[in-house]
Amino acid sequence: MMAGLLFTQYYSTLGKLKLLRNNTALRVLTTTQRQHSTNDGAGIEYLHKSVVPTMHYQKSLPRLPVPKLEDTIQRYLAAQIPLLNDEQYSNTEKVAHDFQNGIGKQLHEELVTLDKNNKQTSYISAPWFDMYLSARESVVLNFNPFMSFNPDPKLEYNNQLLRATNMVCSAVRFMKTLRAGLLEPEVFHLNPAKSDTDSFKKLIRWVPSSISWFGAYMVNAYPLDMSQYFRLFNSTRIPKYNRDKLFTDEKGHHLLVIRRGNLYVFDALDRDGNLINPAEIQAHLKYILADPTPAPAFPLGVLTSENRNTWAGLRQKLLDSGNGEALNLVDTALFCLCLDEEDMRDHIHISHNMLHGDGCNRWYDKSFSIILAKDGQAAINFEHSWGDGVAVLRFQNEVFKDTTEKPLVGPGSPPASVDSASAVKQLEFKLNAELEAGISKAKENFHAAVSKLTIDAMEFKKGGKVQLKKNKLSPDAIAQLAFQMGFLRQYGQTVATYESCSTAAFKHGRTETIRPASIHTKSCVKAFIQQPGQHTVEQLKGLLNECSKYHSQLTKEAAMGQGFDRHLFAMRYLANSKGIALPSLYLDSAYATINHNILSTSTLTSPAVSLGGFAPVVPDGFGVGYGVHDEWIGCNVSSYPSRNVHEFLKCVHKSLEDIFTVLDGKPIH
Repeated sequence: MMAGLLFTQYYSTLGKLKLLRNNTALRVLTTTQRQHSTNDGAGIEYLHKSVVPTMHYQKSLPRLPVPKLEDTIQRYLAAQIPLLNDEQYSNTEKVAHDFQNGIGKQLHEELVTLDKNNKQTSYISAPWFDMYLSARESVVLNFNPFMSFNPDPKLEYNNQLLRATNMVCSAVRFMKTLRAGLLEPEVFHLNPAKSDTDSFKKLIRWVPSSISWFGAYMVNAYPLDMSQYFRLFNSTRIPKYNRDKLFTDEKGHHLLVIRRGNLYVFDALDRDGNLINPAEIQAHLKYILADPTPAPAFPLGVLTSENRNTWAGLRQKLLDSGNGEALNLVDTALFCLCLDEEDMRDHIHISHNMLHGDGCNRWYDKSFSIILAKDGQAAINFEHSWGDGVAVLRFQNEVFKDTTEKPLVGPGSPPASVDSASAVKQLEFKLNAELEAGISKAKENFHAAVSKLTIDAMEFKKGGKVQLKKNKLSPDAIAQLAFQMGFLRQYGQTVATYESCSTAAFKHGRTETIRPASIHTKSCVKAFIQQPGQHTVEQLKGLLNECSKYHSQLTKEAAMGQGFDRHLFAMRYLANSKGIALPSLYLDSAYATINHNILSTSTLTSPAVSLGGFAPVVPDGFGVGYGVHDEWIGCNVSSYPSRNVHEFLKCVHKSLEDIFTVLDGKPIH
């Protein structure tokens, strides 16, 4: 349904406005900082001890604005121009203005009133949660994305057992740091020389939470919403008929580990809530990796890949069959660790394995899973209903930093001499014929779905961020333009394109959409592809500049909550909830077309992450994960059979070649 749409909710802002840059940026790693030390004052229990409490700014965050109705309609129509012919646009323009002057005005006023009466949250938060949790499609391919870790720079630390142990320890340390209020708040520093300093932090910590945001604002620092972080741990999406529920129980001290489709739990925290000895965690994981228990004929995890109503029914049957205690251990676990038995061949293999795997060695409903292949390749696959990527990326960055700079076990560290056989509990489930049939059917459905997915990757090595910035062009705008060019080369048309932008600068902000297909990209694409000899190099540079300026404007508007998609979505949700007949704007075929996002795109660059990926959000679409690096541009793209992803990437590569040829002052051929 919306995997790319939902995956991109944070990442597009990174690398454009840099609005949501992690304020604890990862430094270049050295091979000398391997052994854990307590010199930073954090000790073994915490990653660090922030001077400013984690949630210090939360109370005073500004509220997400409801855009003016006339602005929303104007932006909506501007985004429709490149997608419609003159007759279609004329009709849509009339429908949109009728909405603005009629029922839309009423819905907007009611939305504003509702927002004023709910100052503790944002106008989009409840409808957005409802959209996720009411969706009945499988979370696999439709919602859950993945982000793979870069390898540890010190090769011997990429051993599966070592890396799993260190990642579990760092994950628990992150959780403890967060819950103790010692995790550095997420802040974007426009002037870090003033705001990202010890002296400022010591001052701002004494400013009352009710006004602390304004203190940060005075020195050009922008704290971000962290309300979703509490769902990171001990959390699971529980299937229910028609609408799932989110469940969190912070009392759980145990980790869920899956290997060969078998489920195990063991405590990663002691009775006092302290991290158990890392050598014990290593011993328990070694025990699980050596367990000769064969893969079960009916692996329970595959049920989490089912249609949500189907899974809800089967889960109730599991409960009725006496599996409540085992399911509760799964649901309350800190998080899920998946230990796979394959080595990864290449990036494509990594993408398929981390995005969906075989369906049996996963529990897709956990808030997140750390997946570790046999060769130590690691990734996070996360369930998306509980929140956006802000918390997950921060978690991934911190875990990578901690495991590579301060690993708690190393190649010479022996596992503890403990009785893992009694400490590790393998979960057993009572299955009847109906449940076994349900698991078999879920396997069939899973394999039918993932067998249709193709993933391919491309690296453009002839230029990147440095050259684009020298030419005063937005790197993200040019990448998006290349996708527009690539699609037109391949299919001869401009289509609905989605790029999401976080609105975490606001209390309970979620996302807003950037609409990269514009009249400017359409003009530029036409000049480059359909009229290659009719423009001078300078004219083509001018068109690139117009695309860049307009895309930057759209990005800024989206980050400030001034797009049109969420506003229209919230008014539609309000009409539905009040039993009002759906206004004609939402019945217009142009509205359906612009929300059928054939190009769903997401950008991500982080020192911790090697690549990210997701499936297309519509059957005839592309799921485009990309990164613009200093000297190169990379894409990781997925498609179903109705689109040719290999050809698309060739067309994108050719488009980038043409753009950089022009930037070099040469004509294109």
